[in-house]
Amino acid sequence: MMVSMHPSRGSLSLRIWQAARDTAVAWGRIFYLFAMVWVLLLSPSTYLWPSLQPILQRMYRDTAPILLGFTVLAALICLVITRIVVVTAISYGLSRYALEMVVRVLVLELIPLTASLFVAMRCTIPYATELAVMRSSGAWDARAQRGEALMRLEVLPRVVSGLYASVTLAALSCVVALVMAYIGVYGFSWAGVPGYTRMFGHVFNPSVTLVFVLKTWLSSLAVAIIPVSTGLYAKPRRLSRPGDELNGLVRMFAVLLLIELASLMGNYY
Repeated sequence: MMVSMHPSRGSLSLRIWQAARDTAVAWGRIFYLFAMVWVLLLSPSTYLWPSLQPILQRMYRDTAPILLGFTVLAALICLVITRIVVVTAISYGLSRYALEMVVRVLVLELIPLTASLFVAMRCTIPYATELAVMRSSGAWDARAQRGEALMRLEVLPRVVSGLYASVTLAALSCVVALVMAYIGVYGFSWAGVPGYTRMFGHVFNPSVTLVFVLKTWLSSLAVAIIPVSTGLYAKPRRLSRPGDELNGLVRMFAVLLLIELASLMGNYY
């Protein structure tokens, strides 16, 4: 009986070691890609037209088609949630806190996270698939042998575009949410502007504003870097194991969760 247990223990130890090694390698590649992106962004040659053109084209192509639809959807959702919260607060005699609660929940917490997840599903996760197909088909190696700077031409535009799209959607949607929150409470009257601006200044004090900006940028950076890294360094299908495709998503969601927890602690503790 003792003899039969040793192989299973060895197999379990081997699986744990392989999982830990793969996790460490994956995070190392993410930080390496992050460093490469910043080096390229600081390089003057990136801003020459042959390198800048694909970045600008992808930024426009990935942001412009979804900007109006996402903004309208965010406006409708914000208006509905505002009315629900306000009516509920009035019924409990808490109307003075309703608007502040709406702004804190929608603008500070939900909208940046929603924008990041939307960009991940709409842009950066498909980027990972494109890069993985390019690597597995041999097109990447063939172009690299011809001397093409693929990190500058293929990877950097995808990362910058994902970052730009996420920050743009989050910023514009937050402005729309603030307007819809005002309309949901005061309608189209100017009478509530003084009280609304006082509430806005109370909520967005310097520390909360700093946490909000950092949260938006870090969330956008996570959805821009992690999926692209997963696709760029994906194993060939014959060498991959079941679940390898989901590991990148797990890492991305884990980072977003940590950013959200850090944001909550920074705002309320």
